[in-house]
Amino acid sequence: MVTGGKCLKKFMEMTCASCTPIRQSYWILIFGGIHFFLSQLPNFNSVAGVSLAAAVMSLSYSTIAWAGSLAHGQIDNVSYAYKSTSSADYMFRVFNALGEISFAFAGHAVVLEIQATIPSTPEKPSKIPMWKGALGAYFINAICYFPVALIGYWAFGQDVDDNVLTDLKRPAWLIASANLMVVVHVIGSYQVYAMPVFDMVERLVMKRFNLPPGIALRLVTRSAYVAFTLFAGVTFPFFGDLLGFFGGFGFAPTSYFLPCVMWLIIKKPKRFSTKWFINWASIFVGVFIMIASTIGGFRNIVTDSSTYRFYT
Repeated sequence: MVTGGKCLKKFMEMTCASCTPIRQSYWILIFGGIHFFLSQLPNFNSVAGVSLAAAVMSLSYSTIAWAGSLAHGQIDNVSYAYKSTSSADYMFRVFNALGEISFAFAGHAVVLEIQATIPSTPEKPSKIPMWKGALGAYFINAICYFPVALIGYWAFGQDVDDNVLTDLKRPAWLIASANLMVVVHVIGSYQVYAMPVFDMVERLVMKRFNLPPGIALRLVTRSAYVAFTLFAGVTFPFFGDLLGFFGGFGFAPTSYFLPCVMWLIIKKPKRFSTKWFINWASIFVGVFIMIASTIGGFRNIVTDSSTYRFYT
């Protein structure tokens, strides 16, 4: 919600300099309004086209981001030193960064939902194409994220923005296009990440209130979820802090330690074996990331909100 709204605002500012400026909150509302319609798509198969467009846009705008940073060159007096701050603030910023990394490389909860839609037989188990898909996905992740991180930091140093595209201004048409690509990407990724939540909430409501599945149920439950996330995005539009908080609170468990817990329970490996140690190490690291990044992200939200005028 926050990313989509910010990039819509940036796109309009670059393409229509004479237009009357509109509050960022309104742009987030406009972006959120799109999802009230798209959230009514019934399942993963129905969002395949949106997901494909999002993937293509992700690769495209990340290429524009690092190439634009390379063409921009280093800013005057670029500094790669740590920002001067207190030890406590530095620690919490590191914790928040762990959550941002978790957010960027998460997605395992969605992977399980996708695998459930693939035909699987003993002769051709679904884990084979899923493993190939996972390797391909993380390879694409790497070629999208690492050049942006390295070249963006080389160009802007410690002053780099959460969204490096907002630091780039020339050529205007290309940067404006990249911001529009981000909008398309987050439209698709929102739907992909939300689909498991939609399924879970609908099953819970049907079981609790004995309601039949159908359009009416989808309309109420999914619209309520979109409205909640829209309210959170408009109220707390702190991009980096939200990434850290939700990366730790929402994605670290499903990415880093719950799969290991399930594997240990199901497979029951020999105690103190190599696989036993690897899984327990992953559990301890995952729990630490979850706790630290959630605390860091929440603390930074509180700190940043102290200087923020809400709904402006």
